Amino acid sequence: MIPLDTRPLFPRERRELISLLESLEPADWARPTVCPGWAVRDIAAHILNDYLRRLSGSRDGHPGAVFADGETLPAYLARTNEQFVAALRQCSPRTMTDLLAHLGPQLDEVWAATDLVGPAHLNVSWAGGATSPAWLDIARDYTEFWVHQQQIRDAVARPGADDAELLRPVVVAFLHALPAALRDHPRPPGAAVLIEVTGAAGGTWAVVSDGAAWDLTAAGTDAAAAVVRMAADTVWRLGSRGITVEQARRRCELEGDHELTAAATTLLAVVA
Repeated sequence: MIPLDTRPLFPRERRELISLLESLEPADWARPTVCPGWAVRDIAAHILNDYLRRLSGSRDGHPGAVFADGETLPAYLARTNEQFVAALRQCSPRTMTDLLAHLGPQLDEVWAATDLVGPAHLNVSWAGGATSPAWLDIARDYTEFWVHQQQIRDAVARPGADDAELLRPVVVAFLHALPAALRDHPRPPGAAVLIEVTGAAGGTWAVVSDGAAWDLTAAGTDAAAAVVRMAADTVWRLGSRGITVEQARRRCELEGDHELTAAATTLLAVVA
């Protein structure tokens, strides 16, 4: 894994979000988004739900989650997310924006007091491990907020908040889903899949096999069994399923071991 400290970026990402929301016209809040059945206002409500759950759980120790009989984590999240969004439709855009601006700094304080190398408050299931370090848990939340802001921007045709400083940590965090994507495709120790992400937010990474599992490293390799080359925009849209695997592959340059390139381009960095 590649340790990542996203804590300094939360205030700036949130300022960009609040500025965006305050600039929207009433009709903009009703515009449909890439999230099925959700308008712009619903994504804003969902971000607020994330703030409230994190403060309640990670700061206050409130258990919160109550699963229905036999309910899986994805089913639980889908149900409770929809319930919260439906309830918040009674709130005005101004009220939701004010709540985001008020609660965000409190969440920043939670992260500032967190030991980055300690255990995560919530395991990052899509990274594939039984446990996660706190820094990955925090980075996962950063990607959640950033991606949802971009979904709102897409819906209202207001690009922004996507410069390298804000986008690159999303790319790096999402690439931590690659070992899980490759786990059913063992290769001899030292075999590597080279990931080249183009653009200012990009770079080169390698996912290296130890014979039984894969690990993401910052260093490249001269002996890659496969190469996947794609833009940063493709990484985050694929990882959040804003585009399909097939659409992502059409945007990529794929070389070498076909099985490995096919697996790598199933990268999924959300609970589904």
